Parts: sequence; C-alpha cells; structure tokens
Amino acid sequence: MIRAATPRRPLRKALFTGALLLATSCTTTSETEVRPVAEAQSFDILIDNGLIVDGSGSAPYVGDVAIRNDRIVAVAPEIAGSATRVIDARGMAVAPGFINMLSWAPDALIADGAGESDIRQGITLEVFGEGWSEAPLTDKIAETEENRQGDIRYPITWRSLDQYFDFIEKRGIAPNVASFVGATTVQINELGYDDIDPDAAQLDKMRTLVREAMDDGAMGVGSSLIYAPASYAETPELIALATESARCGGMYISHMRNESDHVLEAIDELIEISEKSGGPAEIYHLKQAGKDNWGKLDAVIAKIEAARAKGQRITANMYNYTAGSTGLDAAMPTWVQEGGYEEWKKRLQDPAIRKRVIAEMSGKPDGWENLYYHAGPDKIMLVGFKNEKLKPLTGKTLTEVAAMRGTSPADTAINLVIEDGSRVQVVYFLMDEENVARQTALPWMSFGSDAAALAPRGVFLKSSTHPRAYGNFARLLGKYVREEQRTSLADAVRRLTSMPASHLGLKDRGSLVAGQYADVVIFDPATIADTATYEEPQQFAVGMYHVLINGEPVLRDGEMTAARPGRTIRGPGWNKCPPR
Repeated sequence: MIRAATPRRPLRKALFTGALLLATSCTTTSETEVRPVAEAQSFDILIDNGLIVDGSGSAPYVGDVAIRNDRIVAVAPEIAGSATRVIDARGMAVAPGFINMLSWAPDALIADGAGESDIRQGITLEVFGEGWSEAPLTDKIAETEENRQGDIRYPITWRSLDQYFDFIEKRGIAPNVASFVGATTVQINELGYDDIDPDAAQLDKMRTLVREAMDDGAMGVGSSLIYAPASYAETPELIALATESARCGGMYISHMRNESDHVLEAIDELIEISEKSGGPAEIYHLKQAGKDNWGKLDAVIAKIEAARAKGQRITANMYNYTAGSTGLDAAMPTWVQEGGYEEWKKRLQDPAIRKRVIAEMSGKPDGWENLYYHAGPDKIMLVGFKNEKLKPLTGKTLTEVAAMRGTSPADTAINLVIEDGSRVQVVYFLMDEENVARQTALPWMSFGSDAAALAPRGVFLKSSTHPRAYGNFARLLGKYVREEQRTSLADAVRRLTSMPASHLGLKDRGSLVAGQYADVVIFDPATIADTATYEEPQQFAVGMYHVLINGEPVLRDGEMTAARPGRTIRGPGWNKCPPR
C-alpha cells in the first residue's frame, strides 16, 4: 500500500520469520553490517518495513529504503524522516529491479511502451541483441525489415544504434532498455544473406561497425549461430568482432552454434572466442536440447567451470521451461535458407530441393541444429503467423495440422513457411525438467525470457506466445526458490540483479545501495508465481505489487500506472571507445 505522509510515523518492525528462512536457505551468504539512518531527512518515497534483499547475496534483513528524485539515498534498518509517499512493505521483499538478459521486446515496446508482462514480474531493464540488433542498418536492410513485419508495423527511421536509443526513449517506455550489437546485423551490412567469407577489407568494415556501435553504447557483441546467415560465420570472424567489443569493455554473448548433439564443442568455440578476443563471454539460454543429450549437463557444467577456474569469465543465462520457441527455420537446414527468405521460399518450391530438405529434416542432424528432429512434430506447437488465413491454426501441433491437411509433418512445415511469408513462430519441447531445475541454482547463471514484453490486449492478441513471456522470472522465485528450494531468495535475487549488472559493466544499477538509480521491486515471496501455460500463455504473473523505475512507480499496489520513465542504458564503451 502507498500512502501520502508528512512526518513519518514510527512502525514496529515485523519479524518475517518465514520469509527470512526462505531467503537464507540453500546457500550460505555473507553478513553485511547495516546501521540505522538516525538523522531526519525528507524524501520523495520511503519504503517502510520491508525484507531488504539487496542484491549482494547477503542475508536479508528488515529495513527501509529512501528515494529522492531518481536515486536511492539510504538503505537501513531504520530511516528517520518524512516522505511524500510511504510504501508499507511489511510482509514483502524489497529488491533491486530485475534484469532480463535476453529480451525480444523492441517491437512490443513500440506498439505499447508499458512492457506489462515483464513489469509485473519485476523487470526494470530489457537487454536486446541476440544476433540481431536494431542497428546498424542500411537503407536496404531497413526496407527489408519493414517488409518482414507482422502484426506490429512501423517505419524504421533510424540507422545507427545511437539513433535507435534516442527513438525508443522518446517513444515513452516503462522499462529501461540496453542492447548488444548483433553479429548477424553487422554481417548482413557487409555480406548480405549469402554464405561467403569476408575478405580483409570487408572484415575491417565489420570491425568498424562493431566499434561504432560500442561507442554508441552497445553492451558487446551478440551472436545467434544456429540461424542463417549467422551460421555461415566461422570462428575467426567472430573472434575479430569480439575483439573490437573487448577493446571497448564489452562482452561476447552467444546463442551457440549447437545446443544438442554438439553442445560441448559449441562451448569450446565460445571459450576460444573469449580467450582470443580478450573479453568475457556468456551463453544465451543454456540448455541440453533433445532427449539424447539430457545426460550432458554434468559435462557442460564441468567445461564452463574449468574455464572459469583458469580465470576466464564464462557465464550463462536461461529461461525456466522445458520448451524453447523460435521459427521453423530451425527445423530446416541452413543451406536452403541462403540469400534470405525469398530465396528460401523459392528453393522450397523446387521438388528436388524439397525432397532433399525433407530427408535432412527427418534424419539425425549433420552439421546443423535440427529442432524438428530433436523435438518431433508432435512436440512442435504453432504460435505465431503473419498470414491472417493461418492464424486459426495457432495453438495446434505440427502433427495435428498435418493430419488436418492430409500431408506429412515435414511437408506441412514447408508449406506453412511458404504460405505464411515468414519463418512461422513455434514452440519446441526439447529439455529435461530436472536439468532446468539444477541450472537455476548455478552460481554463474542469470536469467532471460527470450521473449517480448506483452499484454493480453490489442495487437498482442493476434498471435500466441510462449509462457516465458509472462512467467519466466516469477517462475524462478515461485517454483524453484519457494517451492523446490533449489536456491535461496537472496542468491536468486543476486543473479537477477547485481551479477548481470556487473557483467554488463553497470556501476549504478543492480543493488539496493545509496547512490544507485532507484530501480526497485516489492513482491510477496510467499505468493509470487507464474500463471501462464502453454495452452493459455497470455496470463500475468502474480505476487508483484510495486515496481519503481528511475524513482517513478510504474506498478503501484499491483496496478500499472501511466508513467513511462524508462531510459536507454549505455554500455562501458559509450563515447569513449578507443579509435581503430
């Protein structure tokens, strides 16, 4: 509850015994000395009597948080003074705002700046750039991307990352946003969509584009190596791009070349890129895809921890579900997709090529990531179409649609790609629940939804989605922290806040510390939970009551406000990246 206040009325501190036990179970945390702020002051907002989970991983304690303008000015067991607003946080956890390390919210935030499905889970920073970034763009790329737009349509008026940042902030958004520069975007700028290696001059131009994006405020370089044309990039090319990022203080972050049969070799490549570029590296949505690979988690952990023991900062993020979501392009070999969608579509209509594609889809993968094989058509759910005539198929499996049409599942997948004018968004059921649960406790694991920030209204109802868009972070705190006690509340919050902030090079966000920006969330650790399901994914999480971004409430008493205080957060190379 928020109430206006004049001089602050002293309140007896609640004990929160159950919450404290929950917050300190599973992991050992260091003790942090906290002292009262006795000198009376005036504040804009005073959060009173909450369970302070400060993002450090230290033991929570009952206390107060004082905010003036867009900054935290005090955090202590007792803060004397008066405030324009007092938030009574008794029985609630008070934490730094959560960081979504893999967000696909750019389109959604243009359509609706609220970002509500993420705000209601405590997300205060959306990080873009998994392979594709909103810039740099040429006029031709911008035109191509406008033509590819689906339910959400808008003119692409920017060309540089700096221009995009200015555009989205002026648009009016609730969450803060940041971005990596996409290796795929850089690749398309110089090489187009063809499977070719850059010559020395082209590679030099690609490196310059990375350097310019880092100077604009990119967090590093992001790649997505299972998709065409990203899959055409060889390791030395990626090392060259990551080297430019590292020179500017950024990191390399990757949807690795393989997450299934060759996941260990893919990790080796990521570690090599990190070592030879001189920068840290992170794995997007770490997983072991396909039942044949579920037993590889121990080897995956061992490989990452061996590199860390040698001094490399290798980390990962994840979503907390046994299914992923991407397009039907991940069900077809990348050679057939060379040249972009129109060339892909043309080849699929050639009977001889179609026969070869179906044979490769149906067999064990050889040199590409075959999610059709690893999931199986009965475990592929159709969730996003561009063609209005195909939208009634939303929510059905590929097997079900094949039966309706009297065609094989592989033929059906190919036909849908041709008919829809897009790669078709689907959900692939690929992972093992026990592996997912184990990963949530890894000390170097942060979290990303790999989804847009949506709401069950307007344009967002034209397509379905994966439940992670509405539940990924609440699911961590409800299912894996409270119910299964895989990790403590304090450590989970650390890996949602201060750890990813540190990896991104952010010095003034991610912790409840005086001087930091006031990105603060207040939730009930006893009730926070996801409610979204695969069948009904567009359902908000519960248990989040207040979200402040840059000191302004965007969620108050469980209801969205009209405030749009989100800012663009720039990386460590911003305006100081050394010239090439």
